[in-house]
Amino acid sequence: MSVIEDRLRELGYEVPEVAAPVAAYVPALRRGDVVYTSGQLPFVDGALPATGKVGAEVTAEQAEDLARLCALNGLAAARGILGSLDKITRVVKVTAFVSSDPSFTGQPAVANGASVFLGKVFGDSGIHVRSAVGVSVLPLDAPVEIEFVFEVAD
Repeated sequence: MSVIEDRLRELGYEVPEVAAPVAAYVPALRRGDVVYTSGQLPFVDGALPATGKVGAEVTAEQAEDLARLCALNGLAAARGILGSLDKITRVVKVTAFVSSDPSFTGQPAVANGASVFLGKVFGDSGIHVRSAVGVSVLPLDAPVEIEFVFEVAD
């Protein structure tokens, strides 16, 4: 059994299946002791639970929840190439893209949905560097897309 997946279950989450890429790329790639994920959308069972701009069609609170879903999908992508989330020794970097209404400036709070979640899952090893960037549009009109970099060991 996986220690990290047990912790996720204690928090009320299950790692989903790896989301199918929407274009010509792989969900994650390992290079040495680092796993890089592609941008993860907040898919649930293959569908986006919300679409549109944060600060217009989507509230900041909804977007924070969507960022947490992106993190779950990022963990799924990492598990897909590692076999076990217990091989993750550190969350190194999180890059959050937030499809934002022009007046919305709360991108850091949206990204906290993923950052706080990863801290609960990995403890001190979940503390990471981060960027939170407002953009005009994301694939499939998703409100949030997040990339992850994980340090891993065998």
